[in-house]
Amino acid sequence: MTASPPIRLSGWPDYRDFALGLGLPELTETTAWGSPCIKAHGKLWAWWPPAHYANAPAFKVDRDEFEFLLEAAPETFFTSDHHRPYSIILMRPDRFDADWARRNLTQSWRALAPRRFLKAWDARSPAPEA
Repeated sequence: MTASPPIRLSGWPDYRDFALGLGLPELTETTAWGSPCIKAHGKLWAWWPPAHYANAPAFKVDRDEFEFLLEAAPETFFTSDHHRPYSIILMRPDRFDADWARRNLTQSWRALAPRRFLKAWDARSPAPEA
């Protein structure tokens, strides 16, 4: 199986539609620090930082993945001085990797979910295809 070719996002509306299109429950459109975002289970989940930080979709990753992505795929991933301490990786809007983003957002959504909610969700939802 090969990865899908990168697509181009024109801004927050495209990223918002992509994230909401995953069909995950407990998502709320709101704002954080004056910018639009989506919260999952009441916690920041998907956002597009203001242009003075980076005009790109932001993703939560662990520190090892953060360093790996910056080194292995600088044509797709980058960070800013503001986001670096938090292991927030940014994806170039003209190189949006939908497969990676789908996996990351699903994993992040699961990490933010309360255990009881996740247990009930897993019991009634089919396992995702690999």
